[in-house]
Amino acid sequence: MIEIIRNPAPETWKKILQRPCLDNENLDQIVASVLSKVKEGGDKAIKAYEKEFDNVDLDDLSVSIEEINACEELIAEDLKSAIRLAIRNITCFHESQKTETTKIETMPGVLCWQKSVGIEKVGLYIPGGTAPLFSTVLMLAIPAKIAGCKEIILCSPPNTEGKINPAILFAAKETGINKIFKIGGIQAIAAMAYGTESVPKVYKIFGPGNQYVTSAKQQVNLKDVAIDMPAGPSEVLVIADESANPAFVAADLLSQAEHGADSQVILVSTSEKVLLNTINEIEQQLQVLPRKHLASIALTNSKFILLHSKKEIVELSNTYAPEHLIIETEDYSDFADRILNAGSVFLGHYSPESAGDYASGTNHTLPTNAYATAYSGVNLDSFLKKITFQEISKEGIHNIGSSIEIMAEHEGLFAHKNAVTLRLKY
Repeated sequence: MIEIIRNPAPETWKKILQRPCLDNENLDQIVASVLSKVKEGGDKAIKAYEKEFDNVDLDDLSVSIEEINACEELIAEDLKSAIRLAIRNITCFHESQKTETTKIETMPGVLCWQKSVGIEKVGLYIPGGTAPLFSTVLMLAIPAKIAGCKEIILCSPPNTEGKINPAILFAAKETGINKIFKIGGIQAIAAMAYGTESVPKVYKIFGPGNQYVTSAKQQVNLKDVAIDMPAGPSEVLVIADESANPAFVAADLLSQAEHGADSQVILVSTSEKVLLNTINEIEQQLQVLPRKHLASIALTNSKFILLHSKKEIVELSNTYAPEHLIIETEDYSDFADRILNAGSVFLGHYSPESAGDYASGTNHTLPTNAYATAYSGVNLDSFLKKITFQEISKEGIHNIGSSIEIMAEHEGLFAHKNAVTLRLKY
């Protein structure tokens, strides 16, 4: 099932490392049609699409306070404790990202500073399909709260009974989110982008999703609303040497493969023995996974690559720019220092990617599809905008004025020059 690619030439890496892509020729057109109809039809259109896509008839799109409060009785105590521990760690890490406002005098009489302001209205999309991602509620709601966003709404698809997964509701309640809507997929993105009778329009949309959700986010981003990042199917690249435990490596690869049929996992090593032992472990562990079918399909997109040297491994990893990078080697710190492109990096033999997904404190909403070459994962700054200020005194305009006049004149912008000239004359 898994083929080892031995010492491929660098010029072939790009082809080897291509991400899988589902055959959805008409995807963008379907998405555009749904967006347009929700924009025009509001709640009525959303309810029609909920019936079509989620097989549910909804009288009310909102989750009631009673439904939110009832969630505590529907989930186990150990899960509540685990979620609360994760909240503490995620809060601790994201609180540490706050920065102080510093005023800088760039020259006598010219004072400049920058202030961070929370984005007023944000929308969180939480998938609820084959894997209801209540952990994503924590990853988005916590930094939104820390940033000081004034209005935070959450959309997640309901089941056929019109209920949202109780763990998602519990995570929302614990993080202080109470504006929750039973809306999934494209129609959820449309509702938050345009606003409806029930759903407020937001200024920025966050959250992962399938290819339809991703396309919807990208389309509304063109002129209606900001988004966190372009994001697609999940992926991991693992670097392993002979000090790695093949069982650990196999488990890390399978933890990504079970996300979905279009996920991708890559293992790179200078040791063929490591690759072969990991394949054997995968075959054993796969048999007992409840999501074996999805993981098996994803493994057809997997790449096990044997390379000559550590230098080649680093270059290949930076070329791929993985969403998740796990370095299970004896000298992982040396590898880590040379990594340029990755969403989140997990170092050593006891740092599974699952830790970042749930409870270590880092954020699991990360750039995929090589966007890690230019994008960061979601962090506190994702929910902030930066406003700059300047205060110039009479002394300051005297010191800086002539330079402004000269620059404005050379750009042919004489009204700009005059705004300074009048002040200098005065």
